[in-house]
Amino acid sequence: MPELPEVETLRGDLEKEVVGRRIKTVEVSGMRAVRRHPNKKHFISKVEGRKIEGVTRRGKYLLLALGEEVLVIHLGMSGQLLKTAAKDPVAAHTHVTFTFTQGGQLRFVDPRTFGEMFAVTTEALVADVPEISEQGFDPVVDVMSWDAFGARLRARKVKLKTLLMDQRFVAGIGNIYSDEILWAAGLRNDRSSDSLSTQEVRRLYRALLETLNDAIKHRGSSLADQQYRDLYGVVGNYQSEHNVYAREGEACRRCRAPIQRSRWSQRSTFYCASCQV
Repeated sequence: MPELPEVETLRGDLEKEVVGRRIKTVEVSGMRAVRRHPNKKHFISKVEGRKIEGVTRRGKYLLLALGEEVLVIHLGMSGQLLKTAAKDPVAAHTHVTFTFTQGGQLRFVDPRTFGEMFAVTTEALVADVPEISEQGFDPVVDVMSWDAFGARLRARKVKLKTLLMDQRFVAGIGNIYSDEILWAAGLRNDRSSDSLSTQEVRRLYRALLETLNDAIKHRGSSLADQQYRDLYGVVGNYQSEHNVYAREGEACRRCRAPIQRSRWSQRSTFYCASCQV
């Protein structure tokens, strides 16, 4: 699933490419991608003819400002937003196509169909979409002191990986970057959040900021399936920088011990049993 660095990469691309453009027509191939609307016509009526005035991000959600409406996009497990020309071949699993008055298209491709998009009024966004309004702090956008971060940690008594992946605590982190952050901080995924020393809190916060910002600089991570691609259809580069994720059996880049893998909430988690304490 695309996480904060991938979605932030797309946000930046969209800001350059579609802000200021007016949506001429919208094509929807089925209801799965726009399932929060009663029918395709209802969704199309909310966005067709509107100008994209801005693009923001809340955690893993993209928000496109369309005047009094907001187009909310979540990529799910395999969603892609691709800038194309109208004449370009249509990829399989293309569910929504926006054609702009100035030419060109924005296509939503999603093989696994867990992604979605929907339009909601700006006034109703907070009340009607609690999964956005209840997001935790955004480590790329929000400024927080070490002391404030430590207080939030100690207020909870939960395993660190579980906490990092809790969108109500910190927005945008999933399985990949929680593993990478914890390795960078030298902390085990099963450490309790209330057990960290002041030094460990600072290491974790620094690792959180540095890992995510470095991943954004590398335009996100594309795994073996290469399902994550940026707006131009190009894969990310950060997977070559991963220190633990999907590196089971390989040498730790810090202590040379083999990277371990275990099950975590029905997923794989990767770590170094030697230098994460």
